[in-house]
Amino acid sequence: MSTMKISPPDSLKSFVDEQVTRRRCDTRKEDVSEVLLKDIDLLRLRGILLKGAVSAPTMPADANYFGKLRERVKERARG
Repeated sequence: MSTMKISPPDSLKSFVDEQVTRRRCDTRKEDVSEVLLKDIDLLRLRGILLKGAVSAPTMPADANYFGKLRERVKERARG
């Protein structure tokens, strides 16, 4: 793992300190890493949603579609 040194403004440092206390993280490093990982996840999700928004529809998203989707999710959760 590589190291990156940052010098945040006081307001951001205060925010990070509050989050460390609130989340009971061991270190600021842990908290900042968590925030960055969540941001990466949000960017990936945004990309997936945008890709879906510009794609052609393949089937109607009606009650039957969502029922089948729920069943697939339940099957995957079982094993």
